[in-house]
Amino acid sequence: MRKVLLTILSVVALDQILKIWIKLNFLYGENVELISGWLDLQFVENPGMAFGWMFPGTSGKLALSIFRIIVVTAIIIYIYKLTKKKTHQGYLFCLALIVAGALGNIIDSAVYGMCFDKGSTFDPHFQDYIAYSDTAAFSSEGYAPFLMGNVVDMIHLTKEFDFPSWSPIHAGKRAEIFPPIFNIADASISVGIILILLFQRRFFKEEEEVLIEESVTEVNTSS
Repeated sequence: MRKVLLTILSVVALDQILKIWIKLNFLYGENVELISGWLDLQFVENPGMAFGWMFPGTSGKLALSIFRIIVVTAIIIYIYKLTKKKTHQGYLFCLALIVAGALGNIIDSAVYGMCFDKGSTFDPHFQDYIAYSDTAAFSSEGYAPFLMGNVVDMIHLTKEFDFPSWSPIHAGKRAEIFPPIFNIADASISVGIILILLFQRRFFKEEEEVLIEESVTEVNTSS
């Protein structure tokens, strides 16, 4: 359990440090090139899910925030139960990455609206979130109530690729391989899920072997 907690705390800390620094120092939409043709820092705010996806309106955002909390709570309980068994450490690490990423974005939604003076807000007339000018600052007044803050995104992969004519997207065109702007929390969730998909046989094979071993032990003991 200690390794799981260390992983979660480390990812959340890195995620929040970068987000707060971006929020306090970047103008909305400001872009800084890190690796030419590959990686930029570009500040945007995301009122919805990972990689810019969102549910419409404030009610959709509130529902998403509550859903995130429920899911993370369920996964944490699941991890706690797994730590009581001989579960593969790699699987626990992947689950810790997913929880850390979800927690990182929950923090934004829960408290950023109450502790920063500026943030993109929903305009019923345009049915969209409107950006703001100037840099944000810490403020006790805030720009949105509890659970209604926006997630800070900043990682932009700018590498372009010539898509073949048969491609289902950007057929025959040159475009960015991955246009959405994301954050460390999003990346943590994605890495955790991808690793589980790649190594699921190894993770669950070991768990099956442990269950078989325990069953045999119980049979021998009862005999």
